[in-house]
Parts: sequence; C-alpha cells; structure tokens
Amino acid sequence: MNRIPLIAGNWKMFKTGSQSVETALSLAELSCDVKDIDIMIAPPFPALALVNEKIRASRIHLGAQNLFYEKAGAYTGEVSAEMLKETGVSYVIIGHSERRQYFGETNESVCRKIRAAVDSALAPVMCIGETEDEKKEEKTFYVLDKQIENGLKGFRSDELSDLVIAYEPVWAIGTGNSATPDQVQQVHRYIRTKIQKFFNRKFAEETRIIYGGSVKPDNISELMAHDDVDGALVGGASLDADNFIKIIKYNRMK
Repeated sequence: MNRIPLIAGNWKMFKTGSQSVETALSLAELSCDVKDIDIMIAPPFPALALVNEKIRASRIHLGAQNLFYEKAGAYTGEVSAEMLKETGVSYVIIGHSERRQYFGETNESVCRKIRAAVDSALAPVMCIGETEDEKKEEKTFYVLDKQIENGLKGFRSDELSDLVIAYEPVWAIGTGNSATPDQVQQVHRYIRTKIQKFFNRKFAEETRIIYGGSVKPDNISELMAHDDVDGALVGGASLDADNFIKIIKYNRMK
C-alpha cells in the first residue's frame, strides 16, 4: 500500500505570531521542491490565521494543536472546529499526551473531539502511547487497545478516511530517548492489526500511522525505512526551519 508520508511539526506553546510567521515562511521556501511528502505545522492558536496567510500558496498544511468538541457555547478559553477551519486549518492534533497529562483529557473526550473534527471535515491526528511506568509493567499493548477502542468508539471506517494515528510513547517525548526503529515498527504493526480487527483490512492498510518521540534528523531515515511507519509528529526539532527541513527531506539524506 502506497501511503503518502506525513511529516508534522507540533510547535506546542512556543513562538509568538511574528516568530511563527518567520519560521513558516522560511519552511515554505525550503520545502518548495518537496513533492512526495505531506507537510503539516501546528503553531499556537494566536498564530494560525497569520501563518495561513503566508503558507496558503505553499505545500504546507496548517494544523491546530487541539479543539473543543462543542460547536459553540459558554466555554471560556475553548476553540471549536469551525473556528479552526475558518483560519485555514486542515489537520488537528487530538489527545496528545501533554493534553492528557496536564488537562485531564480522557479516551472519551478524545472520541468526542475526533467526532467534532470529522463533522467539520478536519483531519484528526489521534495521539496514543504508553507512559514509562506502563512500559515497565508491560502494559503497552493493553493501553493502546483501550486508547484505540474508546477513542474511535462509534465511528464507521468511511468517516475516518482522513484519520492519522500518531504513536507517541510518553516516555520518549521531549526526553531525547526515542524508541528504536525496530520497537516503533513492532508497535505500528500492532496498531495496524488492531484497527484492521476493529474496522477492516482496507481501512487499516490506508490509514497513516506516524511516530512521535524525540524524532531528529539523525534518526528519521532509519524510522522511515520500516513498512508501517508513515511519517513523524515532531516536537522540538520542528521549531527551527533549517533543522525541520532535514527531517522532511529524510529520503534525500540516505
């Protein structure tokens, strides 16, 4: 199955609007000759509209780092799918471990957010992954099962044609301790088998499963060499355009 790789940058709570625009413009110029990879960046909310104006004609897709599952209402500080869409967003990251850890997100709230994204034709990037303690207790696959089953509960496969699953082991995020490429492949293969059982084989073969967790220019090529690794969700290494482009152009570094 020929799945187009997705290299996505999650800028988290870094960069002002002007800083985001500067980085996005630089990245747009550096990636103008990239034709075989989808690129996405997710700046902070205040920068979305500003960045969209600058990358609209480029190959870069705009993503958001979160959304709320209601369409409108008295939800101070929250942002709806339609609000995001109007700023030019086409992808939205849902269920990142930092959202789960610091803001109490659950598999159930992730499911509701994916529903909001799908209903507004936004591509959900569903983050799943185990903590260090869960890894030590050999609960990785148990945790992933629950995150997939409850996060995608009630969906039909045809509703999720734009779904991206991001495997992000919590113990590897921002720690410098990336999972080995063989470990990543093993887990990605398990995830693909799981969603095949949960939905069907065609859906599993077409769904992009990307890896996040201390991805850098010096490990991306080895990660991408595996059949079930369809890209990367990059944190700190995506904040500098000159560094991020090395990850995006991994297939030219071999």
